[in-house]
Amino acid sequence: MNYAHINEDGKYQPVREHLENVAKLSSEFARNFGAPNTAYVCGMLHDIGKCSKEFQNRLLNNGVKVDHSTAGAIEAGKLYGHVFKLLLGYIICGHHSGLMNYGSEESGLKARFNKKIPKYEVESEIKSIKIDAKQLSIEVPKKLTENKGFGIGFYIRMLYSCLVDADFLDTEKFMNVDSSNRRKGNEEFSTLNELFEIYMQMKQKNCDDSKINTYRQKIYRDCVKAGAQDTNLFSLTVPTGGGKTLSSMAFALKHVKHNNLKRIICVIPYTSIIEQNAKEYKRIFGEENVLEHHSNFDFNEVENSNSKKLGYTAEKLKYASENWDIPIIVTTNVQFFESLFANKSSRCRKIHNMANSVVIIDEAQMMPTKFLKPTINSLRELVNNYNTSVVLTTATKPEFPDYVLKEKPKEIMSEPEKLYNALKRVEVNYLGRLSDDGIVERINDLERVLVIVNTRKHAENLYKKADKNNLYHLSANMCPKHRSELLEEIKMKLKNKESCKIISTQLIECGVDISLPIVYRSLSGIDSIVQAAGRCNREGEVQMGKVYVFESTEDYGKAIMYQSRTAECGRQILEKFSDSLSLEAISSYFELLYDTEKDRLDSRNILNNFEERAKELAFDFEKTAHDYKLIDETESLIIPYNDEADKLIGSLKYSDYPNAIARKLQKYTISIHKNKLDELIDQGAIININNQFMVLACKDGFYDENLGLCSNEKETLII
Repeated sequence: MNYAHINEDGKYQPVREHLENVAKLSSEFARNFGAPNTAYVCGMLHDIGKCSKEFQNRLLNNGVKVDHSTAGAIEAGKLYGHVFKLLLGYIICGHHSGLMNYGSEESGLKARFNKKIPKYEVESEIKSIKIDAKQLSIEVPKKLTENKGFGIGFYIRMLYSCLVDADFLDTEKFMNVDSSNRRKGNEEFSTLNELFEIYMQMKQKNCDDSKINTYRQKIYRDCVKAGAQDTNLFSLTVPTGGGKTLSSMAFALKHVKHNNLKRIICVIPYTSIIEQNAKEYKRIFGEENVLEHHSNFDFNEVENSNSKKLGYTAEKLKYASENWDIPIIVTTNVQFFESLFANKSSRCRKIHNMANSVVIIDEAQMMPTKFLKPTINSLRELVNNYNTSVVLTTATKPEFPDYVLKEKPKEIMSEPEKLYNALKRVEVNYLGRLSDDGIVERINDLERVLVIVNTRKHAENLYKKADKNNLYHLSANMCPKHRSELLEEIKMKLKNKESCKIISTQLIECGVDISLPIVYRSLSGIDSIVQAAGRCNREGEVQMGKVYVFESTEDYGKAIMYQSRTAECGRQILEKFSDSLSLEAISSYFELLYDTEKDRLDSRNILNNFEERAKELAFDFEKTAHDYKLIDETESLIIPYNDEADKLIGSLKYSDYPNAIARKLQKYTISIHKNKLDELIDQGAIININNQFMVLACKDGFYDENLGLCSNEKETLII
């Protein structure tokens, strides 16, 4: 008998048992999108290479490593012909190493088929597969977009997700039963819906009958009503402060019930908003039903756990982060979208759980312009072929051109224009060019004001010039813990109606719940100006808030070409429309922006690469994963901000679990460009721990209590 695994107790798992378990589980996953037979075949073939003397020697006698995945791909070709040899070959050959490029005779999938591999005996396993090629063919998605190559590649990646998750789960069940048991016991959505309704009834009962709250309730009712529709691509266009966080969840819960869906995935651009929204969702649904998945999240903080061993809920959530098998997920744009283009098994495990779901894309206008075409295509695939609804929520609805999105989203709000007019709390004035001295002169005499600029250096210079009395500075040069402490202080001052002046980069524009009567915004895209306006007169404290848009006369950030182009589009709209926050102005802005950027909406040529290779199925999955990166490469720098940070830094060097400590240090970590890090290294300001973690040696002279990491003249980071 051939064996697949040996556990710590010395128990053996037969290959046949493992293949059947994985095939059944993978088939169950793929049933959500109509491909159970194809997934079953992948499961039955993926490890047949273990039925060789060489692998058994490796397993039983710790022999040399051998290729055990190529055999299954070769058998797929024998059973189903050349097309399925390739289609299933990517999945089976890559179930450990990752989806690979088609490649050449020397490397990639093509080379695998020419590779000499150990002989294997699998006659009984092959005969047990009672599925023919026709059954596989009818499962290939039929609603492919005009880019059929991309759709086939997406299908391969979805099947790959089913296989690798099933493989991980069955192996885990055999090797570690306790870990496997932690994954069980998700709450039913009927119970979660009841909890939500109780929460909303209490919330509405405690609200005053102000104009804003009246319209928030209308938005909520529209969302509940719209939830009883079939799966589709939707938009939810709501002004800032309109309560879309809870209203979109109301839609999702109703939609899950109406369509018998399996989970709700909230995709959010900033971790600050994720933490804020996840906190409210956990309060409603219980901590064990909401996965908060981003780089800053520390599972040790769940249940206030201070021990090295995670508590039950924390451990359950940690396992759920691997494959998103949990009712509600709150995650980042980076985690969600990069997973859809990933090739490694660890990143792809969750993808099949995006099928049969509701995906809420918060601040949809922030989907990356340089990858807009492939990003939109991935959402279209989920909607068209994987029984998923996508909701694009925004205060500034992007007007996608037909060559990006032919099928226009169904708007959830019954009268979005009327809603905008009713909730108008701010007017925008374009001041033209203004010097730093001119800005400082304007704000020095004000009691409460917010200034938002495009670069860290600009924010720093304005702070240095302005009157320091009740003045605050916020930028990504400050570690998250530093910023959060200042924000709490700012919120308290505003609540007490004390003097408070803030100079910030655009990190304050999304998810920071503050309100000031006057906002100054450096020239940018209209979507950013609308977000800035969302920090002005948020609760209708004054009759009409004032937003002043200016163009700096100083040379800040001119080298950042995309921001320069969005600012130019913003200028044209400001000059053309008397109300630059109107839906008409916003629509015109995106039309102008996408026309300006039309040759840069797929900057790495991802769609064309798939289409050009579709006929031969010669796809480059590894290259695609490498190319689709939402954030430019930066370096992480740990700041010794306080005693807790010092203590954690001290334990990094000798810990057996340095990555766990690094996660705890995320709130003390900032991102900087490599040239800035090199400059600090040259100045002797950096400690390199284990050639892995860069730590600022000391704060003196390098980290200011008001400004964070001291900048330099070349610094042009946007946030």
